[in-house]
Amino acid sequence: MKLFPDDQRVGLGGAPIGNLLGEVSDAEAVATVNAAWDEGWRYFDTAPHYGLGLAEERLGRGLDGKPRDEYVLSSKVGRIIYTADTPSPDDEGFDLSTTRRRRWDFSRDGVLRSIEDSLRRIGTDRLDVVFVHDPDDHYEEAVATAFPTLIELRDQGAIGAIGSGMNQSEMLTRFVREVDIDVIMLAGRYTLIDPDGLDDVLPACLENDVQVVAVGIFNSGLLSQPRPAPGATFNYAPADQALVDKANKLADVCEAHGVTLPAAALAFPLAHPAVAGIAVGCRTPAEVHTNATLTRTAVPPALWTDLKSAGLLREDAPAP
Repeated sequence: MKLFPDDQRVGLGGAPIGNLLGEVSDAEAVATVNAAWDEGWRYFDTAPHYGLGLAEERLGRGLDGKPRDEYVLSSKVGRIIYTADTPSPDDEGFDLSTTRRRRWDFSRDGVLRSIEDSLRRIGTDRLDVVFVHDPDDHYEEAVATAFPTLIELRDQGAIGAIGSGMNQSEMLTRFVREVDIDVIMLAGRYTLIDPDGLDDVLPACLENDVQVVAVGIFNSGLLSQPRPAPGATFNYAPADQALVDKANKLADVCEAHGVTLPAAALAFPLAHPAVAGIAVGCRTPAEVHTNATLTRTAVPPALWTDLKSAGLLREDAPAP
């Protein structure tokens, strides 16, 4: 299936509206979804993990009333959300206190329940894409039960495309080569500062006709500003000085070409022939509009040449 329109290869990543690393109000979360729609974004990604179902609920409210055939919706399996007796703060990066909890479950029953729960929370009749989410420590279960269940549902027409979303490339490469999947969500492993997906998963996707949704384009923050901000993070942890120094060198070259670092970061992954599009996490309408403007920035071809000449970008990285 086609994940993105030819003229709009950008979608909304749903983790921030699930209160990732900070609280977002219900009204602002819904307004963020509406802003993405107004910008022409027609791919929306979410997951039960994001805010323990909160992101799915908010995305559903934002998409309510919008023509269902005009957008692509993805969610994920691998974690079941259940209810405990007493509320407690979430311990996985989402700013909320709730009775909801999560547990790993890649079984057939777990996959079926997860999809049913996602449909209910979002308020929709179908998921266009379902990813097996973060099976880093659950390879055997994913291959033995989660993927076969998704393949069966896809073959029945109950869901659309299937795949896996992870923050690593090695296991995704195995899935691409060993499992009949359609798409992967590659988080943080094909970015301007970390293009190492070129070594394994991206060639495998080309060989096996698997589409890529590139996410984590800013590596959780390091590339999100014209210059790395104090306390900038890389993969959701404080960025070490070597990475901050490299980001500043990338910014030097960008500025010499009249382009900001985040504009170049958003443009970079879209040049690879395996990448169908990108999803950008936003928590406010202002962030949506800022990122949408950045994606419309014309990046001079000479920028990529100069980055390669300076040793800041791999020679084998396709340039936009």
